[in-house]
Formats: sequence, C-alpha cells, structure tokens
Amino acid sequence: MKNQVSLFRSIRMKLACTALLLVIPALLAMYILDLPMAEFAVGFVSLIAAWLGGEFFVRRQVKAMSDTAAKIADGDLNARVGLPASSDELGHLAQLIDRMVESLQLRVYEDEKLAVFAQLNPYPAMEFNAEGELTYFNEAAWKLAQLAQKEHPRQILPETSKGIARDCLGSNEGRTIETMIKKRTFSWSFHPITARRVVHCYVEDVTERLNLEEQLRQSQKMESVGQLAAGVAHDFNNILTVIQGNSSLLLSKGNLSPKATEKVQTIFFAAERAASLTRQLLMFSRKNMIQLKPLDLREVVGNMNKMLSRLLGETISLQFDCPIELPFIQGDGGMIEQVVMNLSVNARDAMPEGGKLSVRLDAMNVDAAYAETHPEARTGRFVRLRVVDTGCGMDSVTLTHLFEPFFTTKEIGKGTGLGLATVYGIVKQHEGWIEARSESGKGSTFDVYFPVSESVVENVEVERPSPVVGGEETIMIVEDEQTLREMARDILHDLGYNIIEAPDGKAALALWKTEMTRVNLLLTDMVMPEGISGIDLAERLLDDRPDLKIIFTSGYNSNELNAELLTRSQTRFLQKPYTHATLARAVRECLDQNVPAGGTTA
Repeated sequence: MKNQVSLFRSIRMKLACTALLLVIPALLAMYILDLPMAEFAVGFVSLIAAWLGGEFFVRRQVKAMSDTAAKIADGDLNARVGLPASSDELGHLAQLIDRMVESLQLRVYEDEKLAVFAQLNPYPAMEFNAEGELTYFNEAAWKLAQLAQKEHPRQILPETSKGIARDCLGSNEGRTIETMIKKRTFSWSFHPITARRVVHCYVEDVTERLNLEEQLRQSQKMESVGQLAAGVAHDFNNILTVIQGNSSLLLSKGNLSPKATEKVQTIFFAAERAASLTRQLLMFSRKNMIQLKPLDLREVVGNMNKMLSRLLGETISLQFDCPIELPFIQGDGGMIEQVVMNLSVNARDAMPEGGKLSVRLDAMNVDAAYAETHPEARTGRFVRLRVVDTGCGMDSVTLTHLFEPFFTTKEIGKGTGLGLATVYGIVKQHEGWIEARSESGKGSTFDVYFPVSESVVENVEVERPSPVVGGEETIMIVEDEQTLREMARDILHDLGYNIIEAPDGKAALALWKTEMTRVNLLLTDMVMPEGISGIDLAERLLDDRPDLKIIFTSGYNSNELNAELLTRSQTRFLQKPYTHATLARAVRECLDQNVPAGGTTA
C-alpha cells in the first residue's frame, strides 16, 4: 500500500495525471464543436513527447540527486550525484550538491583532526560552552586533576572560568590568567570560537619558565649593582689612598708628638677599616685582585676547623665531611677562606639558640638537564662546597635580595650587609656560581660550585716582605688625581728618588720626548682622561724603551692588563689604596727585578 502511495506521489504519476487533465477537456471540446480528429492526434502526440522528455531529462536526474541526499543523510560523505557534466539547471544543481558534500567532508575531516590533536596534546585542553560550562577535556587535563588530588578537571578550574568564557565570546577576545596548583604555577589561555559559540582553553605549567625568568632578572640586577659598587669603590679607593698614604708618611717621619702620633694612627686605622669595606665591594663586583693557583679545598677548608669552632661557639656543633680524594680547583686560598667564613658567620647568626652547621665537599658532574633549570650553571666537572645550617631560615622575599650589597635582616649596627655579597663576588671571580635554598623555620643550604682544574699544586716558598729602602733612580708618576699624585711624589722623593710627574697620558708623552733616557720606572694609573689610558701610555713608551719598568695602579684589579703586555715587559700591579710602605716596597722590588718578562703583582 505504501509503495502504491509512493508511486502516486512520484513525478512520473504527477506528469501522467496532468496529461489526462489536459486531454479529457480537449476531447470534449472537439466532440461538441465537431472538430477534425487530426488536430487532436497531433496535440496528443506532442503531450506524450513532453511527458517522455520529463521522464528522461528531469525525473532521472532528480532521482539521482534524491538518492545521493539519502546516502549523505545516513553518514556516507563519499556519496556523489555523479551525473554527466551539463550546463542546464539540473546539471548545475547536481554539481552544487557534489561541491557541498566535498566541503562538508573536508570540514568533518578538519574537526576530527582537531579533536585528535586536542586529545593527544600533552598539555591540558578544555572546551566551554556559551554558558561557561565545561563540555570537553583531554587526557592531560584529567592527569592535571589527579596531580591536584581532585576527582574531576572541573574542580581545578579557576573560580572565574565561567565569567571569562562568557566574556571571551561577548568580546571575541582571548584572556590569560595564572593560578597555583600544588606550589606550581599554571597559565590558562582562553580563546573564543565564535562560529561554534564555544571557548577553547589550554593550560601550561609555567613554573620553570617563571623561575628562570626570575633568576635571570636577579642575575642582571646583581650585575648592575656590581657595576655601581665597583664604581663607588674605585672612587673611594682614591680618597683612601690619599688618607692612608699621607698618614703613613707622617708616621714614618717619627718627629710627631705622642698625642699627634695617636691621632694620626687613629686616622690610619680608620682608613684601613674603610679600605676593607671597599675590598668587599670589589669582591662583590668581581673587580678585586685575585691570585689563582691550584688548590685542594680539603686542605683550605680543613685548616679552618679550629677557627670556625671558636667562631661558632659552644652552642653550635660543626660537622665537616669530605671525600678521600677531591679534584683541584684554580682559586685564591684567602678568598675561598673568606667565603667559608662569611657563610659560617651568616649561619651562626641564624642560630642564636644553637644548632648544627654542616660543611661538606664533593665532586659533581653537572649535566645539561641540570644546567637548563639553573641559569648560572653550566655543564662540566665542579667541586661543590655545601654549607647547611639548622637556623631560622629565610622567606622567599629575603632570598630574592640575599646577595645584594648592604641588604641585611640584622639589627642596626650588627651587620654591614656585605657578607653574602662578598661571597657572591668571590665565587663569580672563580668562574663558579652559588645557589641558596631556605624556608622559614627550616634552616638554609648554600651550594657553591667551583670549576675543576687539572693543574698540579706546586710547592712555593713564601717570600718575606723586603725592608723599605729608597734609591736614586728617576720615576715618572702619571696620575690624574692631583692629591694622589702629590702624595706619591712626596713619599718617593723622601726616599731619594728623582720624580717627574704628569697629570695625564698626553702630558706624559710630551715630557717623555725630553726625559726618555732618564726615566727608570713608570708609575701610572690605569684609568685616565684625555683618551690615553695607563696601558696605552705604557705601550707607547715601551716602543721607545723595551727595558722600561712599569707599575700600574688602580682601584680595580689587574684583569684589564693585557696578557701579552705582561709577558714581554717588566710590569707590576699595585692595588689602591696603598700605604707609604707598600708603595716604597713595590717601587724598589720593581727596579731591582732582573726578569725580563712576566708581570707580577705587588
């Protein structure tokens, strides 16, 4: 019955019925009007031809398109109408249907590809509907929920996620927020898909990146502060050189009254204390003089045991652990002792009620994975000095300022704030790095890394300071600070030397033209105005007199000296501030040295 009804409703049946409706009235009209049957026959044949044309050129094409639409409705996106190419209306309609199916098939493929991408994405991915409800999440989002010890990803969503999703769709703009989950920072990026009225959200663990950025900012800040500290220390050293030099010169004369002598000694010792502060600033800024040689840290630290025990007192126990063998490092023994001392003093002050201080040495191989998460680290072999205390610990805010000069948590008058800053600078001068970990109430751990050296320690006899004596040689003093130049002139003139002085390199070159043969030694500051530094001046004078002996002075260190210059000339370096005795001794030793190459340090 249904097939019969379907047949009646078909195009073919409709065409037949239409033909009958036209033929019957025509027959009645011809019978009534008595018209000839020939005209009726022609009309009837034309009607049949029209019906056959509809059968072959319309109904079949429509049936093909209908069958294709049925397959598409059943999910077969590979179905096509498949009619021969035609320029008529039905042919054009068939082509449009095929193009529509191809477009739909491509879109479904893209959706499936995106769905697979989201599901296999190692980062959590989620989808929200227009009301801000979570409608989809991938496996990574589920694992994140488990990490947070939650039963469903919905429980780890930001509190404002619904409002953010609605706002994104309303403004058609993305949003990014950060949240903390189990002490880790996660970034949530919301992106509206307005065509589908949904919002996609991607979650990324940015903890390591934020830590690296913070460490990089801290490193850059410390570098900037170091440059400032070095500049201050350099200028201050010039002032201290004048104070120490002149006070020591007065004391050396021996003709002062006891009261005047006491006052001058007070000035001298106060300048000494100030000089120690500038030395710490220069250590922090890595511009202090450093004398490197192969060291066994077991000996350096082990020899400090008794001193550290007295320093810590009876309420703090000291434990020292080191392996049987330890690689050598290239270092300055005195500076490394300063590192251990400052870290120990810092630990002692953190344990007012007593506790335990552990000092440990071990060899470490730093790999690429460790270096990636620690911006100051690098791969290679290192000796690690670890200092651990059981003190009060530090909060995160204190840790961020820990190595800044003059930063201290101690009471006024109980600390300069240069202890850990000095440690930082010394470690940097040794091409190492320092790491600090601490929590309030849980003590602190400091790890200091020194690069391993393959050099062998040589036994060197300690030279005793030579007595202060003068001479009759001619010395050219080049110093842009007038008070410094006059002080050095007075000290050396009193020792019997002949003095030629110049305020800068340009003036020194002018004097050199007439005094070249007389000058036995050049005493010059390294940093001077007029575009000619002490090194530039020395290079020009050495071209004329390769045998000329030179002493460089500076408030910085000797790192700026050219290594090639040191190997081919007789040079020494005198650190500012210097006293009457140190200047006199440096000049005499330089004049008396017979080694034609290899610069030394006074």
